[in-house]
Amino acid sequence: MSTDGTNARKIDRGDPETGCPVSRGSDGVWTIRSYAAARTALRSTDTVQAGLGVETVEKMPGKIRRPVLYRDGPEHREHRRQTAKYFTPRRVDESYREIMERVSDAQLDKLRGAGQAQLSELSFSLAVDVACAVIGLTESRPGLQQRLERFFPEEFGEPGFTSLHGLYWVWRQATSWSGIYFGDVRPAVRARRKQRRDDLISHLLDEGCSPTEILGECITFAAAGMVTTREFVNLAAWHLFTDEALLDRYRAAEEPGRLAILHELLRLEPVVDHLKRRTTAPVELPTDDEDMVTVPAGEVIDIQVSATNTDPQAVGDQPLAVCPTRSLNDASAPGLSFGDGAHKCPGANIAILETDVFLTKLFALPGVEMSEPPRVSFNDAIGGYELRGMVVRVPKP
Repeated sequence: MSTDGTNARKIDRGDPETGCPVSRGSDGVWTIRSYAAARTALRSTDTVQAGLGVETVEKMPGKIRRPVLYRDGPEHREHRRQTAKYFTPRRVDESYREIMERVSDAQLDKLRGAGQAQLSELSFSLAVDVACAVIGLTESRPGLQQRLERFFPEEFGEPGFTSLHGLYWVWRQATSWSGIYFGDVRPAVRARRKQRRDDLISHLLDEGCSPTEILGECITFAAAGMVTTREFVNLAAWHLFTDEALLDRYRAAEEPGRLAILHELLRLEPVVDHLKRRTTAPVELPTDDEDMVTVPAGEVIDIQVSATNTDPQAVGDQPLAVCPTRSLNDASAPGLSFGDGAHKCPGANIAILETDVFLTKLFALPGVEMSEPPRVSFNDAIGGYELRGMVVRVPKP
């Protein structure tokens, strides 16, 4: 349990801790704060993906296949069925654990050699290398991490053709896309056209995808598998560095116990706070008083994950405390941090395991400490936090 038993959150999103479970705002967007209503919306076959730039993707020519994040219906379900083998717990353990161990050791060697390091840089290298192994981006030219940093800057500008600022961001987006295409995607595609491998790019080639379509999928997985994992590694480390009892518990636990702690921290502090859907038919959502609210077709639903994950009806008493052994009233999952339904994050097992592998090794280092806490900023598009500037230190040999 957290030290004060009330609110253990590090991230202040400025949202009220209570509110109407289902409400329609003046802008016409339906806000969901109830776990039961959110899960119903996410699992409904009458909702489709919204937000995350889907409006721009919908303007693409019909002959260009959309990335899986932006597809719905039978085509989406079939794609997920065929690629599920890359993300099973067994596959993650047998195929990716060794990579996680090796990359973690390499990053922590940097920390030991220098005596201190930015944790966000170490964790990003970890997330990039693991995700590249899953995707198949293994023939990249030097500088992949820098290209990704440029593609996902801390602050985004608004592209446009009516100002120098807008033109700059048009140019920057174009060069960022082309940099990843020529530096990473095209070499991987060429290698797999000569000889298929057991990875996502080979599967996409078998499906007849063009290199441009594969680029779109790779960018999607980069955002989901690299950027968000980086943030969670930093968030979990921040909690452990500042909660001695929790850190002792983490160090003493076997792997299942450590994973339970990480799931609880992610429940409390979801990296992505807004999951948006658009209804294609009327959808009935449950409310706290067992009534139903009907959301008409064509409406946008905004699920506030930080609220649904602390709904006492789903997670029990003291929802803002850290309690890895809490009894969930709904035992299906510790919150909705990885989503639910058709678009549930396929890489959940990878993200949690690589975080544990890295943090287990980090906190096994003698004398490791946090010398500078992170600064917190937000990506308004997804309500996600970004943690930069955390410095970790160890005694130099």
